[in-house]
Amino acid sequence: MRSHPHPHPRTPDDDLPAPATPAGREGLAALRARPERALVALDFDGTLAEIVPDPEQARAHPDAVPALAALAPRVASVAVVTGRPAGVAVRHGGFAGIAGLEHLVVLGHYGAERWDALTGTVQAPDVHPGVAGVRAELSGFLDELGLWRGTWVEEKGRAVAVHTRRADDPQATFDALRGPLAELAARHGLITEPGRYVIELRPPGMDKGVALASYAREVGAESVLYAGDDLGDLPAYAAVEKLRSDGVPGVLVCSGSAEVTELAQRADLVVDGPTGVVRLLAALAKALEA
Repeated sequence: MRSHPHPHPRTPDDDLPAPATPAGREGLAALRARPERALVALDFDGTLAEIVPDPEQARAHPDAVPALAALAPRVASVAVVTGRPAGVAVRHGGFAGIAGLEHLVVLGHYGAERWDALTGTVQAPDVHPGVAGVRAELSGFLDELGLWRGTWVEEKGRAVAVHTRRADDPQATFDALRGPLAELAARHGLITEPGRYVIELRPPGMDKGVALASYAREVGAESVLYAGDDLGDLPAYAAVEKLRSDGVPGVLVCSGSAEVTELAQRADLVVDGPTGVVRLLAALAKALEA
């Protein structure tokens, strides 16, 4: 069951849902008034792609690329902001070589990596040495805790993630791991990023908020729409709220789920998972046709 704490009535002239908050309505109005100065930024997993038990099997919603390709030429920029490696998000999203997405940017590893459709290349810094240290310790660490059964470790190149979705009690296993994994990460100069039955151990200094704010400045955005679904998207929400306080209107969209309610409580607009996000993108592209 999806969580919908805010109603989202449709505007009378099109299929675009109306944000439930004054700030959200102002943000959407600014985006529609000057789309050529607008930034549309989106998380990947849970927002453009459904959450699945095996992250390697995650793929963008089948209508995501057509909706993005229709929208991207009408706005200043479209960016995918994800904790995944940029190249993985590009492959799983099917974003490369698509007409209309020539200027798409994927900010991977919370902004530490960047893929530009125009060049088809990934820019990335050196890997933090703590990642190798955590990787070497992790299996024995989980075994000592008695929490190896049902957990699954995902290698992310610049980070390592421990998933509990396959455990007999995913939430209890997640809760039991949060403290010990935070201590392990700290010993290696890393931080933890909790998500939907996943705890990621990654380098500090970058998050989706830092990445979003920096890219918004780069493109000179005069309005920003951000859509996300998970705890890792909260820094991006905070970045949009900061931009709004600085006079840049913004819209916070939540790809709603029963697993995470924090974003829904702060969002201007809650839609029904990736299907709802894709419908929103398509409706926005249609509204900007005129």
